[in-house]
Amino acid sequence: MKKTLIIIAIIIMALTTTKKEVISIPKEAIRFRVIANSNNVTDQILKEEITNNIYKEFSSLSFKENNIASIRNDIKSKIPLIEEIVENTIESKGLKKEYNIKYGMNYFPEKQYKGILYEEGEYESLVITLGDGLGDNFWCVLFPPLCLLEAEEKDTSEVEYTSFIKEVLEKYF
Repeated sequence: MKKTLIIIAIIIMALTTTKKEVISIPKEAIRFRVIANSNNVTDQILKEEITNNIYKEFSSLSFKENNIASIRNDIKSKIPLIEEIVENTIESKGLKKEYNIKYGMNYFPEKQYKGILYEEGEYESLVITLGDGLGDNFWCVLFPPLCLLEAEEKDTSEVEYTSFIKEVLEKYF
């Protein structure tokens, strides 16, 4: 009887324990990248603030339509507003930095993120380059809205799943 219970518990444990979710970038995607002027603290903080301020604007895009053509049009129409956000963020820091905003096919270097290797290449994207663009950068996938999903997370470390049944078995066996 005890062996039967253990076997049933193992089967239930196998069925209820899931693997970590892996998110891959679909072929038809729009990336987003902000490249800092340099790696000094001031430039990195500026990059982060610009990214956060632009996130707020992107949250209003109509991603529910799941239509890349519509999202392209939304992004293109918001470029003047994005320029204003970048300028206002730079000015609020008392800085006078040059920047460049480019929407279209842009180069992305090879990147490893959460155990996944993303190949270098030209990708449809919105890229904001601050100053000389020699610093570390932020990038994510704007459409489908993978970076917006991650931005809502308080802790972006990988999620670990646990099983109640496994914990009980480990406790008593």
